[in-house]
Amino acid sequence: MKREYPDHPLVGVAAVLFTDTFVVLARRDREPGKGRWSLPGGLVELGEAHVTALGRELREELSVTVAIGGLVGVFDKIFRDRQGGVAYHYVVVDYWGWITEGCPTAGSDVSEVLLAPLAGLEGLDLDEELIQTIRTAEKALAGAHSLNTRPTSEPVNL
Repeated sequence: MKREYPDHPLVGVAAVLFTDTFVVLARRDREPGKGRWSLPGGLVELGEAHVTALGRELREELSVTVAIGGLVGVFDKIFRDRQGGVAYHYVVVDYWGWITEGCPTAGSDVSEVLLAPLAGLEGLDLDEELIQTIRTAEKALAGAHSLNTRPTSEPVNL
């Protein structure tokens, strides 16, 4: 699968994972965005359901199993080169959820893991789009808690 200068957009999945008053962030270990904080996730493989891909990617990147609370949104991630050509193009499906098993540790495609305090996101070196995605997921989580129920979902097991 050609990631750089692809023939068509690639489908990705990512997760806003909450643990208490923190969110799990992963420092990218490859382009695009190498060295930047992002949501953990990766690409869907041919013949793989996107939710299954999310579970696989989170296990590979963080060594965790998760439960999905809901959909955050679907986003275009288009990175252009200096001449205006499309160097990378992803359509990313973002979910929110929580860890059901394991402790997040850096694995494939991740150089570092951070439990970022939700109260201090704006003080970190994060893209505004990333902060807004986390805040959208946080509102969904708060809405689930206001109903006095924790969202139920089967853990994404592979």
